[in-house]
Amino acid sequence: MARLFTVEEDAFRLTVRKFLDDKLPADLRARMLSGERPTRDDKVTWSRLLHERGWGGYTWPAEHGGPGFSPIQRYIFEDEAWQAGAPEVVPFGLKMVAPVIMKFGSDAQKQRFLPRIASLEDYWCQGYSEPGSGSDLASLKTRAVRDGEDYLVTGQKIWTTEAHDADWIFCLVRTASGGRKQDGISFLLIDMKTPGITVRPIITFDGAHEVNEVWFDNVRVPAANRIGEEGQGWTCAKYLLEKERLNFGGMGFCKREVARLKRLAQTKGKSRLDNPLFAARVAALEMRIAAADLTNLRFLRVEERGDAVGLPAPYLKILSSHLQQDVLELQVRLLGRNALPVRAADLSNTPLALDSELANVAPTYCNYRKTTIYAGSNEIQRNIAAKSLLG
Repeated sequence: MARLFTVEEDAFRLTVRKFLDDKLPADLRARMLSGERPTRDDKVTWSRLLHERGWGGYTWPAEHGGPGFSPIQRYIFEDEAWQAGAPEVVPFGLKMVAPVIMKFGSDAQKQRFLPRIASLEDYWCQGYSEPGSGSDLASLKTRAVRDGEDYLVTGQKIWTTEAHDADWIFCLVRTASGGRKQDGISFLLIDMKTPGITVRPIITFDGAHEVNEVWFDNVRVPAANRIGEEGQGWTCAKYLLEKERLNFGGMGFCKREVARLKRLAQTKGKSRLDNPLFAARVAALEMRIAAADLTNLRFLRVEERGDAVGLPAPYLKILSSHLQQDVLELQVRLLGRNALPVRAADLSNTPLALDSELANVAPTYCNYRKTTIYAGSNEIQRNIAAKSLLG
């Protein structure tokens, strides 16, 4: 039987597992495995532990302070971390703005920002979407007017994840009008403590405060915080969105939630997995996850060889976002009306060990309805894929 991983990659997986066993706090692991959302402190704790191990920038090349993991090693690390109950690292700094700084930033910007991203001394958020400018991102209206050595930024961003926790925000702003709308956009890094910034919470359907409106009222931003040339922001944005969509590929989250699904199926000494129809649905999900794993590995081997990867970003985004939703939907279908409570205190007559798991099913299901929309809706991704394949 052909091996999917080399001997060295299998050894690396064992190294990651030992690190997780030794360093991931037990209480944090338990809360994440039960479906709780990580807090800012949880993410900082985990990122600092990674940083101490030299893995703070685990997706980065060695020349920028990362461990220089291969594409397969990165995939193995994330797969193991998700399944072990580690919180997701903050992607906005590590996986999104950092690659843009590496590719388009000056040496001074790299030296200033990258080390603080790797250690999570700076907590980042993303300022892209605006009212009326979501999938049509190039229609954005937030404006930056040059004033000496600074820009004055005025406008509004929306659906800004974790802006209330963030120290910095990377923003697309309009610095020129006329011609193609993509040509007048620039990429700015803005300190969230700058006067003139207002963050207003948006409470989502599940009752959580995750996203926000962010208002800019003549916010003064040094021109030294612009990445690339003025008007080069759209090039930066496309590069960043490619990185963001590739973040969807990993199946670790789905494996973790299938394991939770199986735990939820155990009640009063009986298992719903004894029902052949339910067992078949679980098996179908596991086969799709295995197929997605193989698809990811195929793309990663191509990347490892240095060949053109082709179509992975839109394809993997569509594939994995639907898988995430389908796993969580089956949890809800399994529990029926018991999935309605959104707090442990709402539960009654349920096994104590399952209280938190039951309480987190509905919020997680609601929260992940967004996955087919953000980072470019799946409808847009299908158009990109069709254009790439069919011309």
